[in-house]
Amino acid sequence: MTLLTTIAAPFRHTRKDRLKRNEIVYYLAFDRKWMSIEQANLILKRALDEGLVGYDGEMLAPKFDISSIEVPIGFKPSQSVFEGNDPVRSLVDRVVKSSGIAETEVIREMNRMISKDFDDLIKPEAAIVILAKRHGVPVVEHIAALKEQMLKKY
Repeated sequence: MTLLTTIAAPFRHTRKDRLKRNEIVYYLAFDRKWMSIEQANLILKRALDEGLVGYDGEMLAPKFDISSIEVPIGFKPSQSVFEGNDPVRSLVDRVVKSSGIAETEVIREMNRMISKDFDDLIKPEAAIVILAKRHGVPVVEHIAALKEQMLKKY
């Protein structure tokens, strides 16, 4: 969520639906002084890789509804915004929070599903989606990242 809020901030603040790359970097590094130029470029790369923004000609446009993201007064992104996002890990965490089951048990159940229920014919990305659905955890926001991760790995 922090990456989403960080990327939404320049668009919300400027009230524009498209910005140049250097305008976003300027906003993050100089206007708000949240990070260095290199870190701002890293954030933009992550946002592009995760499909949060995309190029529309020479301009960057968000691929999510900016109005649905609230940027709190005094917001400053945490260090976690610079870390890679593992969608499997994220869904495991959500299942743990939602169900109250221990993390080790969720992972054990996922691995059992892969090996016993599907005879090693599905990948962890698919197994965690099934497991999340069983526990009523929404997975829609993770589907694109899971697909991309599967394509990179296999």
